[in-house]
Amino acid sequence: MARTRASDFAEKQQDLLRSAAAVIAEQGMDKASMALIADHAGVSKALLYHYYPGKDALIFAIIETHLLEVEEAVQAADDPSLADPERLRKLVGALLEAYRGADNEHIVQLNAKRALTAEQRQALFQIERRLVRMFSAVIERINPQLQDGKPLLMPVTMSLFGMMNWVYMWFKEGGPLTREDYADIATTLILEGVKAVR
Repeated sequence: MARTRASDFAEKQQDLLRSAAAVIAEQGMDKASMALIADHAGVSKALLYHYYPGKDALIFAIIETHLLEVEEAVQAADDPSLADPERLRKLVGALLEAYRGADNEHIVQLNAKRALTAEQRQALFQIERRLVRMFSAVIERINPQLQDGKPLLMPVTMSLFGMMNWVYMWFKEGGPLTREDYADIATTLILEGVKAVR
């Protein structure tokens, strides 16, 4: 008979994902065994396998949960009534805020996808593509010429994501620059720079 899920399954699942992300981010995908992850989470290896049948399922769950949380935050911040430059600023701010406290999950997203099946990678790609589209649609309205001649909309959009996705490498909470400050800087660089892109 299959084990039934406990009433606190969702909470336990979140704790496991956070703990697993910390181990994988620190140890790397290859060294982070299921036994090590279970030990770090303070659960039995059998319980970990009860939730996740293998490391690929665990890694997929970490990344999918992280991306869906980021997508939800960005969608909630999107305000079509704003002028496009301010709308973009809000999207950037929301994404950077969603990254707060999620460095481990972000590192797993950037470095551990090779452990996933093609189907798992495709499912994550669909979420990432939806996120990129939210930003590229606003950028295109700001400078419609990005789609004239050379296809420059995607390079500009991904340049913005490059500024946002690598912020965990250098940003320090409590430092002289807040996330809001950096959101303004990144947005201004795109808004001003995009004027010169032809």
